[in-house]
Amino acid sequence: MTLNSFQFNTTPGLRYGSGQAKDSCKEISNKLGQSILFITDKGLMSLGLTEQTLKELKKISSVEIFDDVEADPSKKTLHKAIEVGKKIKATGVIGFGGGSSMDVAKLTALILGSGENLEEAWGVANAKGPRLPLVLIPTTAGTGSEVTPVSIITVGEEEKKGVSSSIILPDLAILDPDLTLGLPAGTTAATGIDAMVHAIEAYASSSKNNNPISKMLSIEALKLLGGSIEKAVFEGSNVEARGNMLIGAMLAGKAFANSPVAAVHALAYPIGGTFHVSHGLSNSLVLPYVLRFNSVDSKASKDYAELAPYVFPEIDTNRGAQSVCAEFIDKLESLSKKLGLPQKLREVDIPKNACEKMAKDAMKQTRLLVNNPREVTEKDALNIYHSAW
Repeated sequence: MTLNSFQFNTTPGLRYGSGQAKDSCKEISNKLGQSILFITDKGLMSLGLTEQTLKELKKISSVEIFDDVEADPSKKTLHKAIEVGKKIKATGVIGFGGGSSMDVAKLTALILGSGENLEEAWGVANAKGPRLPLVLIPTTAGTGSEVTPVSIITVGEEEKKGVSSSIILPDLAILDPDLTLGLPAGTTAATGIDAMVHAIEAYASSSKNNNPISKMLSIEALKLLGGSIEKAVFEGSNVEARGNMLIGAMLAGKAFANSPVAAVHALAYPIGGTFHVSHGLSNSLVLPYVLRFNSVDSKASKDYAELAPYVFPEIDTNRGAQSVCAEFIDKLESLSKKLGLPQKLREVDIPKNACEKMAKDAMKQTRLLVNNPREVTEKDALNIYHSAW
């Protein structure tokens, strides 16, 4: 097999285990210095999930809490976090929470460290840096944001923009399954499917940087995610299943950080941006329809067929790739239904006449569409949305 040239970047430090968020505080403080900006959301604060970490950190460093992060964080929220960081002369930043808190933390650390113009940093490899020292602590098993060089922010009313740069990979990621134990079943299901989408899209990505390391990580991620998602959803206090989901989401994050995602995400963004459906659920709603569209391409169907037995070991692979691929997609759809997730756009109150605008908006996600195994036109996007409606 001839290998193309590729790059692989990832978070240099990773700590995993029950209680790690508290036990790693000395190391966190050593990395971040004496004035730490702690970025999270009010929900996590009220649940008390941040309590032990904050208590330990405050013994060593001065900590300022910014807990105004919302789902699909806005540029206004990001600028507020940056202002708080400037005011306290922050020496380092922590993102504690789901993808939203981690995304805000990444760009806050970047702008505080470099003073660069945010508008010039959007896109791929446009950030200049340096950033402030950065630690990320996820409380959901989905985005993998703790190991990705991507931050997504909602600009204006509906549009989402991203910064993609290895500069915003954190210095340290802390994976503590105890922090995910209280996650509601619906959120566990949606974020878990999101992580599976990351692995599937990374494996089949048409990016020139698709590489054997990302492929290997995608497979290992899907083994863990496929084998644990039902237990994590239906037995929420099962620490082993929660841990497997957290590691699986992280491995999928490492995979797509280097072999980028594609049309599932491109078509999910307008659903989240316009109708404020969570990112994981947005992905889940369009996943089977995008995969069926892609599977017309023989390479994509081969890739999906290769992944099938890692998620669903009962699938008989001793037949043609198209047949295995079709069963794989059907089983993903059945899994989503079994986990209790809505199956159609209309079930999340999206009117059919919104499909045309969403198709137009999806076309703006060129950074993602370029990685899709099959070209997606606006008409194709519209057909996919209609199928999902």
